[in-house]
Amino acid sequence: MTDTVRVLLVDDEPLVRSGLRAILGAELGIEVVAEADDGVAGVAAATQHRPDVVLMDVRMPQLDGITATQRILERVPNTRVLVVTTFSADDYVLDALRAGAAGFLLKRADPAQIREAVRVVARGDAVLFPTAVRRLVAHATPQPRHEALLATLTDRERDVLRLLAAGRTNAEIAAELWLGVETVKTHVGNVLAKLGARDRMQAAIFAYESGFSDAVSGL
Repeated sequence: MTDTVRVLLVDDEPLVRSGLRAILGAELGIEVVAEADDGVAGVAAATQHRPDVVLMDVRMPQLDGITATQRILERVPNTRVLVVTTFSADDYVLDALRAGAAGFLLKRADPAQIREAVRVVARGDAVLFPTAVRRLVAHATPQPRHEALLATLTDRERDVLRLLAAGRTNAEIAAELWLGVETVKTHVGNVLAKLGARDRMQAAIFAYESGFSDAVSGL
């Protein structure tokens, strides 16, 4: 990633795109490089411009944001997708997160939150709202195979997963567990590899789907 975060806006509502462009364009270090009004155009624009971050609507004509997210990440794997939605309880949000999105934002979020979310996902972290994700996952079908994968984690890796799923950053995990940040990064990498998770967001979803979230809810 360059010093300037390059952003692609994908939404079928011109007013939403205009608002996001105004919010992001006012921030030094963030540049909106392109816009698209549906998923098909979004995939094409991402392939052409290779942005750092895509702000993706989930409900669009021709190609929804879930499939568009999958295709973008297949073609431009270093790009990060941030879902923008009207309702946090939208089932499409969970599907988009499972497809590889690094987080989600409500369209009514204030400008500072939107700008910070773009920076967070651009540097490789996830925009995670544990309560909202837990609520979404509560209605999902349980995944029996998760228990076997959880059993492969060491006690320390389970500690890291618990805090990761609670939305903690690497620095916060390091402080809470009295570890170095680089050690935490190593543990996070091991957790992702063992769980077969693409990123922190997918690991968090895994934790909630497996019932491991019971240990997270008290954090």
